[in-house]
Amino acid sequence: MKNIILFLTSCLLTIFSNGQYDSKGPNETSRFRPGIMWHYTGINPAKLEKVHKYDRLIFDITYNDWAGDVKPFEVKPSSIGFGTNIMFDVPLKKGNTVSFGWGFNHHWTHIRHDNTFFVNLATKSTEYTVQSTPFKSSLNFHQVSIPLEMRFHKESWRHFKVHVGGKIGYLFGMNENTRLENPSGKKTVIKEYNFQDNNPLQYSAHIRLGLRNYALFGEYNFSPLFTNSKSTQVNVFRLGLSISLF
Repeated sequence: MKNIILFLTSCLLTIFSNGQYDSKGPNETSRFRPGIMWHYTGINPAKLEKVHKYDRLIFDITYNDWAGDVKPFEVKPSSIGFGTNIMFDVPLKKGNTVSFGWGFNHHWTHIRHDNTFFVNLATKSTEYTVQSTPFKSSLNFHQVSIPLEMRFHKESWRHFKVHVGGKIGYLFGMNENTRLENPSGKKTVIKEYNFQDNNPLQYSAHIRLGLRNYALFGEYNFSPLFTNSKSTQVNVFRLGLSISLF
């Protein structure tokens, strides 16, 4: 738990950096210029009160963990993942203080647990097993999703923002990467892809709380990683920092 507190504290220290251009002010005529993922509003000019758009390219840097049959906050601090969000921001109120966001998300998840997932071929189940022999192992997978979210923020340059939403997506490429070292010092890397019951359908809820370009990020997957009732039941959650470039 101490590692998580230190990670989130370091994220908070970055919040007061340079912010997104808010396109406000009578002398800022460049607010009408076209530009890919910046002020571009389509074929027709946007209405003045709906020119401002935010958070259309977002990167998530996350600490990854799980909850359920396995206790949370027991994996290694190096369980870091990366997400990319390409979003469309649809203003719903004047000044874009309330908007609807939708788009495309890809997230790579890495969970360093240093134990093993035993695949039972007879029952087609997957069981998490604690090992007495020390070695390095991690669970890794990709996920592509469609995010939907409601966005709220103040109409100001240094605006506070809240994003609340969810994702539905597809999990693929799940593997367990194990690194072994024999007495002679030779290292062996084993990748196991043969999971019998990994759950490809994933749906989750997330929230972002931040200032200008930066926000703290939290996400919880309601879908378990494995579908067999005899498997170890775990749900992935993520905590981290979101960085918005446009």
